[in-house]
This record gives sequence, C-alpha cells and structure tokens, in this order.
Amino acid sequence: MTTLPGPSVADNDSKQRYEATLADGEVAGYAAYERADGVTTFTHTVVEPQHEGKGIGSALVRAALEAERAAGRRIVPQCSFVRAFVERHPEHADLVAGS
Repeated sequence: MTTLPGPSVADNDSKQRYEATLADGEVAGYAAYERADGVTTFTHTVVEPQHEGKGIGSALVRAALEAERAAGRRIVPQCSFVRAFVERHPEHADLVAGS
C-alpha cells in the first residue's frame, strides 16, 4: 500500500481561510476564520465530499493552529470541527482565548 502525502496548508488571507491543497492543486478543504485584535475565530470548516474520511480536515486544522501559534494569535473555536479537534488534542488548548 502506498501512503500519499498529506495536503499542503496555506493561509489565504484574501479569502480569510486556511486551505488544504492537494499535490494536483485541488483545494480539498478549508477552515474559514475572522480575525480581530490578535484573535482568530474559526467559523466553519469544509472538506469536499470526495475527500472526506482521509484525514484532510485534521491535517488542515492542525496546520492552521500551528500557524496561529507561530503568529502569536489566540483562537476562538466557534466551528464545531475545530472545537472537537482542540478537545481531542489538548496540546492546542492553550491557544483558546480566555483559557
């Protein structure tokens, strides 16, 4: 069995979302956000139906949270997917604003 590389994740600031892009250039999913005063509120996460169940959402959110940490921002996990990810991965809990 061949393991495919995960998506590359980048912040598309003009669309206010982190995007998970596959090797062929297809955007397989995104995590939308709003930013104000050093806080990023994740509002919605989407993984395209044909890519669900492949770990793309988790890879996307993990990379987004790492980027937020590197930028010195806190997060508000308004999106249920991001909230559940943080609950399952307590190493990211310190990013939550007010925690």
